Amino acid sequence: MDFAALLHTQRVWDLPELPRFDPATAPSAPLPLFHDWFAEAVAAGQTEPHVVSLATVGEDGLPDVRAVTLHDADERGWHFASHSSSRKGAQLAALPHAALGFYWPAQARQIRVRGPVTVAPSTESQADLHARSTGALAAAMTGRMSEVLGSQEELRKTSAAAWERAQAEPDAPVPTWTLYVLAPTEVEFFQGDARRQHVRLRYRRAAEGDGWARELLWP
Repeated sequence: MDFAALLHTQRVWDLPELPRFDPATAPSAPLPLFHDWFAEAVAAGQTEPHVVSLATVGEDGLPDVRAVTLHDADERGWHFASHSSSRKGAQLAALPHAALGFYWPAQARQIRVRGPVTVAPSTESQADLHARSTGALAAAMTGRMSEVLGSQEELRKTSAAAWERAQAEPDAPVPTWTLYVLAPTEVEFFQGDARRQHVRLRYRRAAEGDGWARELLWP
């Protein structure tokens, strides 16, 4: 079977029943709805619901995207972390705006978030890092994210040394580790429908910055 034939055999949302979403019952702000949908994704058995696609703009003005993990979502915004010296860190420093895309096929749902990005205080960034696993700390200590790697052997040696240090110094600082907060100006909730009558509800931050406007979008 060639690739195109294989591709065309794939199906989406092969579920006995899809959730219903009545936008008339949605809250006045997007954060409570995000919290509800996240909890429902977990309950539905969605794999890694906290993994999200992060889109930024490169120095060449072109889009860039990768998967990261969500660290929190509160009144300040959606939180994620990386090294300030990484490719995404450099892009966010040059143009501090980003978009997030969640896809939860277990319930045929997507959530899109757009807005400016700010850097959390260093103390908060370090606390975020040290609340994670030893492996996460070791990976952060390894550093050099997005740099060209000379060989897998170089990675193995550096990683082994980082693991040893992370176990011996669980509170060791990693100055480049940075917690970012995306303050949303737009949040869209997408509920898939088997007949393709998808429900799309978009929240837009009001012009004066206080409150949200809600609108339905054509699928």
